[in-house]
Amino acid sequence: MPMNYTKTALLLVALTAIFVAMGNVVGGTGGMIVAFVIAMIMNLLSLWKSDTIVLRLFRAKEVDESSEPELVGLVRALASEAGLPMPRVYIMESPQPNAFATGRSPSRSAVAVSTGLLRLLSREEVAGVVAHELAHIKNRDTLTMAIAATIGGAISMLAQYLQFGLLFGGGNRDGRGVGWIGALAAIIVAPMAAALVQMAISRSREYNADRMGAFICGNPRWLASALKKISVAAERIHNPIAETVPAAAHLFIVNPLSGRGIDNWFSTHPDVENRIAELEALAREMGLEGDRAAGGFGGGDAVWRTDQGASRQRGPWSPAPDSDIERGPWG
Repeated sequence: MPMNYTKTALLLVALTAIFVAMGNVVGGTGGMIVAFVIAMIMNLLSLWKSDTIVLRLFRAKEVDESSEPELVGLVRALASEAGLPMPRVYIMESPQPNAFATGRSPSRSAVAVSTGLLRLLSREEVAGVVAHELAHIKNRDTLTMAIAATIGGAISMLAQYLQFGLLFGGGNRDGRGVGWIGALAAIIVAPMAAALVQMAISRSREYNADRMGAFICGNPRWLASALKKISVAAERIHNPIAETVPAAAHLFIVNPLSGRGIDNWFSTHPDVENRIAELEALAREMGLEGDRAAGGFGGGDAVWRTDQGASRQRGPWSPAPDSDIERGPWG
């Protein structure tokens, strides 16, 4: 994937330049040098430890087949279908339904889902979400996305520091630097610029992951139904951790932010209705005219449904038709 590596390098350069420019605002030439050194350290950490940083940031807890057998089994089956090594599986304690994938390569990858997602979605819808995240791993999107989250988060925090300084200390007291105007520019323009960089790399990736994920799980409407439920719930259920680090919002399958504040002016996600329309069109291409995801768009409970009808499209992970499994551990 040479193009992905090129985009990753360009992203590192762009975000590093923004961070160094903000260092200049804070401390002039000395601040710029310090910011450059910090940026280089952060780049190395992002390349090698981005998955660990992101998972700790969102307080995700790793689970295995002894603690979450059905979820881990589902991920394992879908990873096999996608031709991927088994990723680590994490659960985030959050009422907001959402999910993300991270890791610098398929062999060092992880999929994280929230407790809210597991409570809200049916088995088929969970499969659609997991397949979407596995598509990001297969496309090697996760390294670039994690780097954007790590350095973009640092830019946001530095902007908050500058804002705090303006409120309580004014401009540079020794007369050096660019003072109030430069600090205001850093506070307003730098986070917007970082968001624009992230937006440029994120929107097409979501469409690509939707399409590939639909083929991995076997039915585009499972993911379409999940996206509808997640987007509606995310608008009314806040994610406090994501709100404090808006630069990491692009990691999630649906924007986790409430829409408040300057950092959400530029959404890193395509419109959910457009994504659903693309998935519906793909379902028709696949000849699934009459099929619906379990639970459909009309709601439904969080039941691990079994497929009793022979005409129903079933993924490779689905239980046998005579299975007595009706509800997952989070149902």
